[in-house]
Amino acid sequence: MNVSNNEGHWSESVGVFDLETTGIDVSTSRIVSANVSLLDHGGNIVSRTDWLADPGVPIPEQASRIHGITTEHARAMGRPAAAVVEEIVTALREILAMGAPIVIYNAPYDLSLLRHEALRHGIEPLADPRPVIDPLVIDKAVDRYRKGKRTLDVVAAHYGVELLAAHDASSDAIAAGRVAQALARTFPQALSLDAAELHEMQVGWCVAQAQSFQTYMRTKKGRVDFVASGEWPIRV
Repeated sequence: MNVSNNEGHWSESVGVFDLETTGIDVSTSRIVSANVSLLDHGGNIVSRTDWLADPGVPIPEQASRIHGITTEHARAMGRPAAAVVEEIVTALREILAMGAPIVIYNAPYDLSLLRHEALRHGIEPLADPRPVIDPLVIDKAVDRYRKGKRTLDVVAAHYGVELLAAHDASSDAIAAGRVAQALARTFPQALSLDAAELHEMQVGWCVAQAQSFQTYMRTKKGRVDFVASGEWPIRV
């Protein structure tokens, strides 16, 4: 069953969003590159915008090894961080205003980091973006017992989605959108909700997944004080 042909299904048109950054701490890390695109029902790119920012701080070597962008390159070719952040927030607002959901793989990372960046630069943040589609949360919910990692490259391969250049913002964003559409085709009964309903389902799924992971870390790994946040799609 190809649900992408169902009238009004959320997978018919999706926005996609991804960041590459200076680190993993959402409160202190800065945006280095970003992509916001729009995909049609077949996963084809309808529109896309790419950004390269000068984050205003050195890019750690460990981060550069992951996404390939050095401090020198970002300073020479990147645009001011404040302008980039404002344009990203505006682009996401425009997609939501169109009525399309935004697909973000591991949404709490990108959206929380974007929120901190917006506040840092005096830009009004996305307070409650919805609907958001997070293929990581959905995949864990609909195929809970599948073995193996759930990184984007692994999950994309599992669903037959080509990921041309992992840790490139545009490649990751577009692949995540196509994974979301593949999930809709693969699990039509579980995911035949409208985007608003699916957003609310993911809120609950993320809480349950965090609780399960926290229990695992405390009981199996001996980290008795480990805390996993279940907030989704933004962790304030």
